[in-house]
Amino acid sequence: MTFKMVFKRHEMKYLMDAEQTKAVYEALNEHMELDNYGHSTIRNIYFDTDSYLLVRRSIEKPLYKEKLRFRCYGETESDGDVFVELKKKHDSVVYKRRLTMPLDKAMSWFEGGSEDFPHTQIGEEIDFFRSRYPGIHPAMLLTYEREAYTPKDGSDLRITIDSNIRARTEDVRLDSELGGHSILPDGYMLMEVKTMYGLPRWLLDVMNHNGLYKTSFSKYGSAYKEMVLGRMPECFARIPNGMSTVVNCNLPRYGSGPKDAIETESEQPIAITIDNTRSSGIGNNGLIALNQM
Repeated sequence: MTFKMVFKRHEMKYLMDAEQTKAVYEALNEHMELDNYGHSTIRNIYFDTDSYLLVRRSIEKPLYKEKLRFRCYGETESDGDVFVELKKKHDSVVYKRRLTMPLDKAMSWFEGGSEDFPHTQIGEEIDFFRSRYPGIHPAMLLTYEREAYTPKDGSDLRITIDSNIRARTEDVRLDSELGGHSILPDGYMLMEVKTMYGLPRWLLDVMNHNGLYKTSFSKYGSAYKEMVLGRMPECFARIPNGMSTVVNCNLPRYGSGPKDAIETESEQPIAITIDNTRSSGIGNNGLIALNQM
């Protein structure tokens, strides 16, 4: 399988209850089909500092933010290939750059400063990120089940539905067993809509008829709020059992919010290396421009 290594797109997220999920699946089966990944179990390691600087910055909703993770689809061995992904968001556009390499070499690169990594443009960019945050280490394991859909008409639209999203801060290894704290309320799933252009009318109709509204949701950010801050993610406020995801644990806390303990990190200017080309909006293809929604 040939893998795409560079992405530029908008990503919109929707929390769905069982009834909404059923309606979405009915529409997907009519207009889309499972992509090459189909159904998969995704495992991610999110890297951060001891004081969770990266996720704290992220949940402040800045104009620009960045994070790094290792990802694999399904089970992997210590010498199996994984994706090393650098994900950035600037002015509502998501940029993702990634490479593949064996898990053990990737861990040696990030935990031991090994020079045995792909010295490509993407590899050097990821290594610069690593050097910007001394002491960065595996902070959280996030796993979930995903179904990924691609459109039958060949457009750039991609839709994924994630369930059984779990997180933990112990035994943070991609080759370990699954398990951890469930970060979504019972009965809920997460839909992500990814495109650089616009949304088709049929998808907007499904959203409107079923009361689906875009929400600000980050798996890593929500897990941090629930497990480290002991706080309910804001997007759960209208969910009857939203508070059920919050746990009391003995992880280090840094006051009541993300700005606390900011002096514990060395603040450096963030180098932004992105393409600011913007979408022109709607054309003659029936898509609704994102800036008109």
